[in-house]
Amino acid sequence: MSGRASFAVRVTRPGGRWSVELLADDAGDELPVLERALGEPGAGGWPPPFVLVVDSRLYFVVLRHGPGGMVRALISDATMLEWVLAAEVVERYGIGVDTEGAFDDDESGWPGGDLDVFADDGLPHEELRAIVTADDLWADEMVQRIADRLGFADELAAAVTA
Repeated sequence: MSGRASFAVRVTRPGGRWSVELLADDAGDELPVLERALGEPGAGGWPPPFVLVVDSRLYFVVLRHGPGGMVRALISDATMLEWVLAAEVVERYGIGVDTEGAFDDDESGWPGGDLDVFADDGLPHEELRAIVTADDLWADEMVQRIADRLGFADELAAAVTA
């Protein structure tokens, strides 16, 4: 998909067509900046837009408005607490480490947060769990699988390679 180790994008679907906007080349942006990029709750239609961040190919984060304007969050590896963004996401959203059905005992990372974050787009949590617990994929490769599955892979590739 890209040679970038880190990036942040905002993904929307106005009128049923996917649109991906590059927010930053470096995913180390502060969490409030990423939350502001979501826009006002309800302003982006349904399903709501989301912000997707890949940090150093090690983990990814998804933020999206849910019911009542609350922010739904998913982190592909909730054990990456030495990374500033990962630690902020885990703390802000009270994310615990989800060990159910995750990696083998010799692996150390697990997804955390809302595995239903893409359910309204047609990607149920069972399928998302299979992607984020694949121990042979880097975070950007997991994101590529999600983009392929949901249908915005071309738009994502254009945004992050531009």
